[in-house]
Amino acid sequence: MGKSRILIIGATGYLGFPLAEESIKFGHPTFALVRDSAFSDPIKAQKLHSLSHAGATLLTGSLQDEASIVEAVKLVDVVICAVSSKQILDQKLLIRVIKQSDNIKRFIPAEFGADPTKVQIYELEDGHNFYTPKLEIRRMVEAEGIPHTYICCNFFTKVLLPSLVQPGLNAPPRNKVTIFGDGNTKGVFVKASDVAAFTISTVDDPRTLNKVLYLRPPGNVYSLNELFEMWETKIGKKLEKSHVSEEELVKKIKGTSFPANFDLLFIYSAFIKGDHTYFDIESSSGVNGTELYPQLKYTTVSEFLDTLV
Repeated sequence: MGKSRILIIGATGYLGFPLAEESIKFGHPTFALVRDSAFSDPIKAQKLHSLSHAGATLLTGSLQDEASIVEAVKLVDVVICAVSSKQILDQKLLIRVIKQSDNIKRFIPAEFGADPTKVQIYELEDGHNFYTPKLEIRRMVEAEGIPHTYICCNFFTKVLLPSLVQPGLNAPPRNKVTIFGDGNTKGVFVKASDVAAFTISTVDDPRTLNKVLYLRPPGNVYSLNELFEMWETKIGKKLEKSHVSEEELVKKIKGTSFPANFDLLFIYSAFIKGDHTYFDIESSSGVNGTELYPQLKYTTVSEFLDTLV
């Protein structure tokens, strides 16, 4: 049997582009649904040219255009949606189209973060509802009986890690750092291209059907104290440390409006509540990506920080 034909929605985005690249690299016939306007955006147009040159088929359409979705879905076996968090609920029309088709054997919706069924920050989301729409989409997918895989990769390396989890900074500090909580709770960081490789690996794998793929790669699971110690070793210098308690952090989150408080909310979720790591992966509903695909190489946190020294 040949490799599944894959449709990527959001193929010019931060994750969508590496997803399309990995799909092609893994030998899948690859299709990308892109808006008309993408071709007139210089950066997006360059990405689309690259994908087309590598063998992808470009289709014009959007999540709001039912006819274009119907035509695109007819051509493939697997649909992967990689739209931004603001567009999560825009997947509803896509789900209805997939339900009405008889050829889609796997749908991977736009999640790609912490598991929305496990996070413990709903009371602090201040009406922004970052995770609630993801839960809503999950429930819709399951209610419609659509075969699926959810990808829970936790943080991308671009989130918080470039500043060494110091809100407001664009580069790792070399003098002072703030420790949130006791600094011992571990978070997870994975590079977008690595998330893409793990994701594409799941599409024809029966072990991931109707399950959550969790990414907790050894070498990418760190507490703040461990991150700071590693950075001190790399720069050959001790950092001055100050502490912010859980109570102080919650107060700051509540006293700041979105989007200014989002880094703080993510820090609270991962490094205080432990939303990436507090639970064991249950084999009935989830699988560990690095255990399932030990052959896949990935960038470690240490290797990422080496690029910032």
